[in-house]
Amino acid sequence: MWFKNVRLYQFTRPFELSADELDKKLSGFVFQPCSSFERSRFGWISPLGKEEEALTHSMGHFIMVCARKDEKLLPASVVNDVVNEKVEELEARQSRKVYRKEKLQIKDDVTAALLPQAFSRTRKVFAYIDSQAGLLVINTSSASAAEELISGLRESLGSMPVVPADVQQAPGSVMTRWLEAQVAEGQFDISENCELFNPAEDGNSIRCSGQDLTSDEIRVHLEAGKQVKKLGVVWNQSLSCVIADDLTISRLRFEDMVLEKAQEADAETAAQQFDQDFAVMTLTLSGLFSALFDVFGGARTLDG
Repeated sequence: MWFKNVRLYQFTRPFELSADELDKKLSGFVFQPCSSFERSRFGWISPLGKEEEALTHSMGHFIMVCARKDEKLLPASVVNDVVNEKVEELEARQSRKVYRKEKLQIKDDVTAALLPQAFSRTRKVFAYIDSQAGLLVINTSSASAAEELISGLRESLGSMPVVPADVQQAPGSVMTRWLEAQVAEGQFDISENCELFNPAEDGNSIRCSGQDLTSDEIRVHLEAGKQVKKLGVVWNQSLSCVIADDLTISRLRFEDMVLEKAQEADAETAAQQFDQDFAVMTLTLSGLFSALFDVFGGARTLDG
């Protein structure tokens, strides 16, 4: 349940549903497995696991949800190979050319025949709503997965007034200044990972991992006009992560003292441990998000 990546969205107007009200609306879109002839299915499952029925889990002003998508794995190359075999066989048997329209019908027939035999891939995406801060926090590095979850919420609720989080100062420019000065702000410390790019030259970028970012090599790149696209940081000695210039957060790792705090009270059930983990994680991430908005000049004002 501990988030490893974050895509952050802001509500353009207050989110006013309670956890029970949200649960009721999601219940009409509970996940159902794919039938034999379906390519994919999307729906909501309990954040607490398959033994639980509730589709939301709340603590204070935080509400957790979880989306599941099952998708049949049917590589295009496999389909095309079978289609080509059938086309060649048909042309040889009937001594005629098979044209595009007929090939497309053959492809549809082959796909329908192969789907029941295809393996399924399952993806679960957790997210939580912070109604007090007006944020939707999604545990994924994938923009498409985040948008799919938001689309699912829109379908379930009728609307989901969120936009990608935005700030007053460009994060890339601020983090470039940090790297040039070799010091960050707001309880942030620069770690050992970064990605630099040259805005004047497409494709001119470098990635550094486990490297001393105060080295002459990095300084030369900065003097040549490169800017920060991603920067590894440690915040408040509580967590480490990589912040991108679009505010995407990746490689999120909570330090031992945070994880140990979630273990301080002996949980008797998995649900109780989930509560403790959820409480500590959201409290820590709330501090991180507040610090991010502060160092980047504040959240950009949004009109609903």
